Amino acid sequence: MALSYLPTHPHLHRFLPPNFKSSTVRKSVLARSSNGQDASSRGSLLLQEKNSFPGKPEADIVVIGSGIGGLCCGGLLARYGQEVLVLESHDQPGGAAHSFKIKDYEFDSGPSLFSGFQSRGPQANPLAQVLDALGESLPCAKYDSWMVYIPEGEFLSRIGPTEFYKDAILPLSATATALPPLSIRGDLGVLSTVAARYAPSLLKSFIQMGPQGALGATKLLRPFSEIIDSLELEDPFVRNWIDLLAFLLAGVKSNGILSAEMHEYAAGHLCKEKMTTVVNTLCTVYMFAEWYKPGCSLEYPLHGSGALVNALVRGIEKFGGRLSLRSHVEKIVVENDRATGVKLSSGQFIRARKAVVSNASMWDTLKLLPKEVVPKSYRDRIDMTPQCESFMHLHLGFDAEGLREDLGIHHIVVNDWDRGVDADQNVVLISVPSVLSPDLAPPGKHVLHAYTPGTEPFELWKGLDPRSAEYKKLKAERSEVIWRAVERALGPGFSRDKCDVKLVGTPLTHQRFLRRNRGTYGPAIQAGKETFPGHSTPIPQLYCCGDSTFPGIGVPAVAASGAIVANSLVSVSQHSELLDAIGI
Repeated sequence: MALSYLPTHPHLHRFLPPNFKSSTVRKSVLARSSNGQDASSRGSLLLQEKNSFPGKPEADIVVIGSGIGGLCCGGLLARYGQEVLVLESHDQPGGAAHSFKIKDYEFDSGPSLFSGFQSRGPQANPLAQVLDALGESLPCAKYDSWMVYIPEGEFLSRIGPTEFYKDAILPLSATATALPPLSIRGDLGVLSTVAARYAPSLLKSFIQMGPQGALGATKLLRPFSEIIDSLELEDPFVRNWIDLLAFLLAGVKSNGILSAEMHEYAAGHLCKEKMTTVVNTLCTVYMFAEWYKPGCSLEYPLHGSGALVNALVRGIEKFGGRLSLRSHVEKIVVENDRATGVKLSSGQFIRARKAVVSNASMWDTLKLLPKEVVPKSYRDRIDMTPQCESFMHLHLGFDAEGLREDLGIHHIVVNDWDRGVDADQNVVLISVPSVLSPDLAPPGKHVLHAYTPGTEPFELWKGLDPRSAEYKKLKAERSEVIWRAVERALGPGFSRDKCDVKLVGTPLTHQRFLRRNRGTYGPAIQAGKETFPGHSTPIPQLYCCGDSTFPGIGVPAVAASGAIVANSLVSVSQHSELLDAIGI
């Protein structure tokens, strides 16, 4: 989830089209991407100038988009020895996770609730495993709580062992952690990298759990709400709280996640489809397990979410991969019924010798394809896939004077349980990352990012001119619920008048600058009704990764999707060697 703002601020030239030329922007991007160090002699960060593409216009694998999924895919492919070129429309990598700077304030545009970056080995989450494979570390600040404001009052929610962990999570996590997400691939090679490799550890975990635990582990393939039902948790607050956590993790409530109800698209795909659905389950179990196990902590990357993006970019460059910014893909080129490259908005053709991987949403990827090469069944499925709604965002840079000294980084505001956590204008998430990473703001100041999480109806904004008075009026009205939530969380010491930076983002912001169809959070796929699409497409040599594919929405999920595609494009022996190298 992320945004970049409409160009109404003097510093927002960063988001102009790919052929925009500015030596100031170019220097800032180079400095940021290199993290204060010289770029690798093998890999490089490229910036398109005018209508010429810098560097060799071909690669083994061309990746469209530098979101977390695209960067993980590109990094692992480079690690495997493939020649990789990642193409990004904007002048900053990271997609929905990029950061941006205004008036010496460094803002996260999207995710800020992280955990598991420091974990290694089979029990690490997918993104940590990718970072480990790339030889990159990510210094983090640790914390264990967030503030919650609900109709009944307010409380500090701490992570750590609870009865919920023992009864609902522990039986599942024992199985989940026995199957590392990085071991998954999208072909029958999965029988070697998963079935043969991890069968002993899976069997051992079942034996250790005993009959009751093993029976509980079979619920990995069922909606999470059924686990809650089996525990006879009837208290309305507990049910609402679990729905809230599920919605924040996956974009749907507890009855919509952890499903393995399968539609068998083809008998030959049954094995990998089931395996990938298990990964969907595992990613969510990983997150819950990370939050409730003994000694756990949440982690925020020092220097912001941009530090995570930088680590992945360094990993790509370290192994000879290339990232080209301001390189907007206008079309996926299909020749002889195979994806053979892409055409940039400049007119430049970039050849992909082996494959094209799209990190764009399913709807936006479809727009890049010539209509005549897309099977009607594939197009219809994409057109019929329901979408999560979009976002309202508020980014603030403000004076910290008068605020309480124990201010935490994260705050959740729920206005009305009866409306449901997925109702519009009902839940607001607030992040004040400068609490843990003070360098994100000038001395004595804070940065803040608040948003409604994928609940803002796009239809309210459809067709509006961002320059119109109607748009500005609606923006003020629809952002008021976020302002009130911020005022509740920060207390009387906060004042709107004390803000040096005030930026409001809307669904049109998402649609325009993240190139997201309808500004959507992603597919609204619920348990037992549908499944996330796989990573292959009807067009040979065209693959997809990101939140429109298995395992779905969320940082661990998109990291896993990128890894699955990368693994699928190399031999089983190369894949196995990587697993050996990182000790999983």
